[in-house]
Amino acid sequence: MAGRFAPRPTRTTVRGGHVPVPAPARPPAGAVGERGRGLARAWVPDGPLDLGLVLGPLRRGPGDPTFRAMPDGSVWRASRTPAGPGTLRVAVYGGEVRGEAWGPGAEWLLERMPELLGASDDPSVFAPRHRVVALARHRRPGLRLTRTGLVLESLIPSVLEQKVTTGEAYRAWRLLVRKYGEPAPGPARGPMPERMYVMPEPRTWALIPSWDWHRAGVDNKRASTILRAVRVAARLEETVGMPPEAAQARLEVVPGIGPWTSAETVQRSHGAADAVTVGDLHLPGIVGWALAGVRDADDAVMLRLLEPYAGQRHRAARLILLSGQVPGRRAPKMRRVDIAEW
Repeated sequence: MAGRFAPRPTRTTVRGGHVPVPAPARPPAGAVGERGRGLARAWVPDGPLDLGLVLGPLRRGPGDPTFRAMPDGSVWRASRTPAGPGTLRVAVYGGEVRGEAWGPGAEWLLERMPELLGASDDPSVFAPRHRVVALARHRRPGLRLTRTGLVLESLIPSVLEQKVTTGEAYRAWRLLVRKYGEPAPGPARGPMPERMYVMPEPRTWALIPSWDWHRAGVDNKRASTILRAVRVAARLEETVGMPPEAAQARLEVVPGIGPWTSAETVQRSHGAADAVTVGDLHLPGIVGWALAGVRDADDAVMLRLLEPYAGQRHRAARLILLSGQVPGRRAPKMRRVDIAEW
């Protein structure tokens, strides 16, 4: 019943990681992976699973060349794994998840598919302490926190989102990945989405000329931060084996990466349930309004309101965003500045 009356997606719920994914009518004919001769795996989660909620935070805008949600109820992701580029297709049929993968990274992606879909997350430990949070959880029973096990693929788009509108950041990610990435591996035949790309490898990011950063709308500060990060890519990827707090500390050693960027990264790469995004322009006001009716809340007020959810503060913030409870706008939108026109 909870899913039948779920609210329609809004700008705020999309920010909370909601990507509409229709339920597939029936499994495809034949064995899993037979159509495209890719590797395959089936997995049964131990509770409700909503692909759009679990994988939604990984999509960087509707035109993200590394992510597609298809009308047949499947979600496709193209990733650069330690074993090489790979493409993963997942779909839920009844209570079973079917995954297919292609490319050198196919085996790596399938091995970690359960963690990607929230197997290492335990939603049962979360106890709602406010009506808004409780209602949002009731309406989104399939919410689990993803863990990709890949740091750079979450870090770079998070750096691109620093201090600009989401539209500008999504455009930059789309242009750079399409120009410097490589076409995603896929089935020789079958319904693979067109124009999917794997993000560039670290060395390729380092070789992007300054004028292409400029044409993508990326200022020198953000570009320099990415260049510093890819030079120590191997050290940053090592943080996957660390606790989220230690991983954030190592990420923040890189100049230009602060608490906002590190939190946005480990939320995805580590499935960090307690990593709160501080320094955000809108989140403190949304949390303050939903939990206390305070529309001008700052980070200190937000953290105080989230104290009852210690250990699960990121999950609580996501549920608040998914509730759609936001204060009315009292100021113009942030002005979009296209530096490529300068």
